[in-house]
Amino acid sequence: MNSDNGGSLYRGAYSRFKELRFAWLVFREFIRGFRALHFVGPCVTVFGSARFEEGHPYYELACGVGGAIARMGFTVMTGGGPGLMEAANRGARDAGGRSIGCNIELPLEQKPNSFLDRYVTLRHFFVRKVLLFKYSYAFIILPGGFGTMDEFFEALTLIQTQKISNFPLIVMGQDYWARLQEMIDEMLRAGTISEEDLAHIHYTDSIEQAMEILRTSMLKFGFFPRPAPSRILRESGLASRKS
Repeated sequence: MNSDNGGSLYRGAYSRFKELRFAWLVFREFIRGFRALHFVGPCVTVFGSARFEEGHPYYELACGVGGAIARMGFTVMTGGGPGLMEAANRGARDAGGRSIGCNIELPLEQKPNSFLDRYVTLRHFFVRKVLLFKYSYAFIILPGGFGTMDEFFEALTLIQTQKISNFPLIVMGQDYWARLQEMIDEMLRAGTISEEDLAHIHYTDSIEQAMEILRTSMLKFGFFPRPAPSRILRESGLASRKS
């Protein structure tokens, strides 16, 4: 693993050859991700912290969310790491559903969790985020840190600017996110966002309500997945393969 983890990108201009080489490497990483995830089926992406361990209430919530998504027939996609990502993948696996991860190389290496049917490890956060958004029909935000907030606001901005369809953005862990909700309400009062922007965000601590939001949204788009348990991935030779 390269020690700079792609950080040299942000260190100013290089020679034209080096810039071209960097663009080519990014292109290759995109293609590798597209190939790895092309047949994973319609996904719901779950975002959350890597730091909540098994036994924590948020870990149990993430397990329940992953299982509920899988039972609806969606593939559960996460960042592929530990914590709440692991929990959502674990819930999907336990429910017999499909479990996918987009892992990231970090200075303190983040290993893919053991509940993935398929995963791809990437060097660049922006490539990873494109893949996490590209295949998903909804996004569930669980408690997390800077990375989770980055993913939340990028998903919201993509929906707001119509770069992706107005898929639901479901925020779970209301006590944890209470001040974030207050900040977003302040944006509305200040006029920096509109009422229409808030329509994309749903706050709940109920897995049942979250799944009803997802179901209603899919009916609105005239789309609903067919359940496809993870054994189909295994029988097709896709399970547990790294790309």
